[in-house]
Amino acid sequence: MNRPNPAIVAQAAVRRLPRAALALFCLAYVLPGFIGRAPWRSDDITAFGYMAALASGATAWMSPQIMGISPEVNALLPFWLGAWAIQLAPSWVDADFAARIPFIGMLIVTLMGTWYGTYQLARSPQAQPLPFAFGGEALPTDYARALADGALLALIACLGLAQPAHETTPILAQLGFSALAFYGFAAFPNRRSLPLLSTAIGLGGLVLSGAPTLAVLLGFGGALTLLLDTGEGPAEVRAARLQAATLTTLTLMAALVASTLQLWRWRIALPPTAGETWLGIGNLLVWFTWPAWPLALWTLWRWRRHLLRYLSRPSRHLALPLWFVLITIGTTLATASPARTLLLALPALATLAAFALPTLERTVAALIDWFTLLFFSGCAFVIWLVWVAMQTGVPWQPAANVERLAPGFVPSFSGAPFLIALGASGAWLWLVKWRAGRHRAAIWKSMVLPAGGAALCWLLLMTLWLPLLNYARSYVPLVHRTLLAMRSVQPGDCAYHLGLTVGQITALEFHGALLIKPVGDAAKCRWLIVNRDIIGPATAAFDLTAWTLSSEQRHPTDNNDNLLIYQR
Repeated sequence: MNRPNPAIVAQAAVRRLPRAALALFCLAYVLPGFIGRAPWRSDDITAFGYMAALASGATAWMSPQIMGISPEVNALLPFWLGAWAIQLAPSWVDADFAARIPFIGMLIVTLMGTWYGTYQLARSPQAQPLPFAFGGEALPTDYARALADGALLALIACLGLAQPAHETTPILAQLGFSALAFYGFAAFPNRRSLPLLSTAIGLGGLVLSGAPTLAVLLGFGGALTLLLDTGEGPAEVRAARLQAATLTTLTLMAALVASTLQLWRWRIALPPTAGETWLGIGNLLVWFTWPAWPLALWTLWRWRRHLLRYLSRPSRHLALPLWFVLITIGTTLATASPARTLLLALPALATLAAFALPTLERTVAALIDWFTLLFFSGCAFVIWLVWVAMQTGVPWQPAANVERLAPGFVPSFSGAPFLIALGASGAWLWLVKWRAGRHRAAIWKSMVLPAGGAALCWLLLMTLWLPLLNYARSYVPLVHRTLLAMRSVQPGDCAYHLGLTVGQITALEFHGALLIKPVGDAAKCRWLIVNRDIIGPATAAFDLTAWTLSSEQRHPTDNNDNLLIYQR
């Protein structure tokens, strides 16, 4: 017995989104944030430090370390990719940008994996729209393409994707490989060689990127969805069993690789008990995954009979992305960095959101459009207003706020970023006009403004505000202040360090051209740089009587990032 299908879609509603326009739109979202910025503090510059150390031969490839400090995430492949890119890049390419090139590819793979994964799931018989009595329903290929377009737009529209997806960190590698595995699982019943290769690379990449447990859970869940979603005939049942066995074998091989390389590292944190902590996680889930999560919930409600079909054979186009979402959210609740882990749920969540598009009523679509228009237009206006205030001092209140939050920052004007931002703003106005015109039939229309608004605001931030963000989020101003305090220091001079983080060490070596040595090294360094946060334990463990405190330097936007500079 067939269950009622909630998708009622005519052929006119699956008109093709122009491929050239979609490709340019994706590039306009991918490239800003990778080009023109300095490595940002915390995870971004820390990961770059390990990549640079591997590229220079300062650490072992199988156990990267900096001054005896191992990475927080037990990852290998992301650091290898960045190091290889640094080694292969010509001398005129900065090392930090060279290290980002593989991660640009990872973000592109994420977008492609989401599109093709949704396309394959939408082609399954259970996902097809309801047939019309006299024909005219959407053709399967066109319907699948339209839903894939909607999923890609929904992914770009997610507010939490922008920053972590543009940093050179292991979590971006995990995102790319999980999207690759997602496509492999989705395409297994329809194709053979490419899904097999994608699944193997995806699961293996997750293992080598510091997520072996996630790879195993996703692999076994994917095998189960293939096993349950079978046809009625014996041949279809045998094919599903073979596919599930193949996927199980690949998952076991991935687990074997993790065991051989000793990549299992348990970082489980018990779920929080405090109400405020749960409230913070709830807020994170709401804004980080917006606007995909309400559409995903609507999908589960409208397709609930297909999801629970016979309670044992759920439709794969719903069960597979739901499994990815549940496993990732469960992992998010059990880790110390929920924002990073939640990033991995976005491709599958966008896929679920896409299946809500054929069931949306016109009033709901209009509500999404109006909210998106007001929200992102307001954000873009604020970004432009603050930029004008930085350049001219008018209006005075935003300019005063920038001076208060980033003391010492000197604004500068650059023509190319200004023209790019101006062009993007013009494109947004055109997109709003287009959406208000006679283009109401396409089912992906409700995701055009959310995706366009998210891409617009990200591009404006990475052009108009980029100098300010570099000043506030990088170590460049702190390193410049440190070098000024270290009188007569020359590039290549050495300095001992005590308690510095990997990010601080990397910044002093990369931005300041200093050779940082651990205390006790045989080098005869005239300077000692101490992390202010560990001055008490440092005084007890290390004799500072032979050193004279020269100055204390603080990051202009972070009172907790202080360096004590001693001179022998």
